[in-house]
Amino acid sequence: MKRRAIILSVVLEGRSQAETARLYGVHRSTVSRLIDQYRTNGPAAFEQQSRRPKTSPSKISEPTINAIIDLRKTLSAQGLDAGPETIRWHLQQQHLPAPSVATIRRYLVAAGLVIAEPKKRPKSTYIRFQAALPNETWQTDMCHWRLYNGADTEILSWIDDHSRYALSVTVHRRVNAPIVVETFKQACEINGFPASVLSDNGMYFTARFARGGKSGPNHLQTVLADMGIEQKHSRPNHPTTCGKVERFQQTLKKWLRAQPRVNRRIDLQQQIDDFVRVYNHQRPHRSLGRTTPAVAYNRLPKAQHNNDPRTEHRVRKDIIDQTGKITIRHKGTLYKIGIGRAHKRRPVIALIDDLHIRIIDTQTGELLRDLTLDTTRTYQPQNTNNT
Repeated sequence: MKRRAIILSVVLEGRSQAETARLYGVHRSTVSRLIDQYRTNGPAAFEQQSRRPKTSPSKISEPTINAIIDLRKTLSAQGLDAGPETIRWHLQQQHLPAPSVATIRRYLVAAGLVIAEPKKRPKSTYIRFQAALPNETWQTDMCHWRLYNGADTEILSWIDDHSRYALSVTVHRRVNAPIVVETFKQACEINGFPASVLSDNGMYFTARFARGGKSGPNHLQTVLADMGIEQKHSRPNHPTTCGKVERFQQTLKKWLRAQPRVNRRIDLQQQIDDFVRVYNHQRPHRSLGRTTPAVAYNRLPKAQHNNDPRTEHRVRKDIIDQTGKITIRHKGTLYKIGIGRAHKRRPVIALIDDLHIRIIDTQTGELLRDLTLDTTRTYQPQNTNNT
């Protein structure tokens, strides 16, 4: 063994470390290290030493490992998301040590609690859209659920596109146009009116494909048109357009499968109500930066629907420039609006109702500027009677 020969060359044969290094073609520091090991450990230095560090500062404690595994099993049993990011969020909420997401995943894999999904489509391949404000767009859809006695039911869901907040989730024997309108109006009474509604092409949402497109508007179409609310639809065979409500229904069904099966719709509705409370107020959402839908829904001002088609109503995202300004175009003219250098590089949302403009910080929800556009000047300074 080369280690043994190098050590004996110095210790027994009396060669210098430099001479031994040249003889065996190694660096002098290697010879010095082996001699130090021999003087410390004796003949044990002849064997290859483990390079494993004596201490591991990044290693987490046994109680933390147990908490990670317990959370994984508990959340999974409840039909809730139990990924590494969610587990880390729950550890933080319980004021326990919260390792990195990668560390949590490593221990879940070691415990055999992660199942690989190699055929799953990468998230990077999806084109993601999200409404800028709460109530800017509501998504709606229906899904089926079978009771324990075999009876089929239909669950109608309304969720907010921006925050994923579940506005209304109700169970019915069969969903029809009057039920869609009734649940929509009930959701509006509690949460205000949306600026638009997005759905698939179900007959209870739209009649545009009925009778070869020759049928008149159905109940929901008529109500939305009367209210000045824009109605949008996904293209046929493109369910990802309504992906948020589709994903919500998957989460709901996963949770229901973890609950005792019931025979009555009233009992199923109670289970759904329990889920909505957890989903809106207790369950962190990955796409919302691990906050809850309720927090995201109430963090920013609500978008307003434009019930007067003669006025301009739009939402614009922007970033305040280095000089503390943003630009907005109105009827072909570009106007500069002063916000203040203290807010430079901050992402904002501009709520534009014809000449009335509100500038809101998207991270804090703070109203930075509320003004009526003065069309006689292209620069709107801060030192005016508008804030």
